[in-house]
Amino acid sequence: MTDTPPNILIVEDEHALADVLRDYLLAAGMTAELMHEGTGAADRAVSGGFDLLVLDLMLPGVDGLTICKAIRAQSDLPIIMTTARVEEIDRLLGLELGADDYLCKPYSPRELVARIKAVLRRRPAATDPGKARRDRLVLYKDKWRASLDGQQLDLTRREFSLLLTLATRPGQVFSRERLLDLAFPDDADIFDRTIDSHIRNIRRKLSAVAAFDPIRSVYGVGYAYDPPDE
Repeated sequence: MTDTPPNILIVEDEHALADVLRDYLLAAGMTAELMHEGTGAADRAVSGGFDLLVLDLMLPGVDGLTICKAIRAQSDLPIIMTTARVEEIDRLLGLELGADDYLCKPYSPRELVARIKAVLRRRPAATDPGKARRDRLVLYKDKWRASLDGQQLDLTRREFSLLLTLATRPGQVFSRERLLDLAFPDDADIFDRTIDSHIRNIRRKLSAVAAFDPIRSVYGVGYAYDPPDE
């Protein structure tokens, strides 16, 4: 456990709004850094040691959706998108690219702080750089290994990739097609219904170790990772 306050990156081109958001985050016991354009935001978000990114959709330089996609290609940093464009396609596309939540402008800074706290509660930080800890399940990204309650899981590479994709975005519902894109971007030999087979195998291997099934089936849609409370 660490007493280091959450460090938030705010990418918002409205300077007055960004300043207000920073003040509210400081009052809530967090730290914040501001950027006012999209150029360089993805690199800063990934390399800056932040716990969460507040990302505006419409930015000078590089737009928020492009930044979100770039970050998701290399990091599971939690992202809350904000936008004054309320068209449904923008909302859905933002979440499809991997955003954890979104807010439509105008919004209350208190609401944003509450959303940040909620996302951080769902996304506990890994204790070591090389592993992602999700409750009793530990996924070692660099070693392609997984353990449950201290016992190693005999997962195939595809099963590990699928479980990692779900576990690093708890609560988010993925279609089979989206899981194919995220977990197997370079694998042309796997199809959407193969996801079901891999999920069954993962569940079987988890249950062989403990009564632990964090994968939720969403009828007609796909799957989500909902780890039970400790």
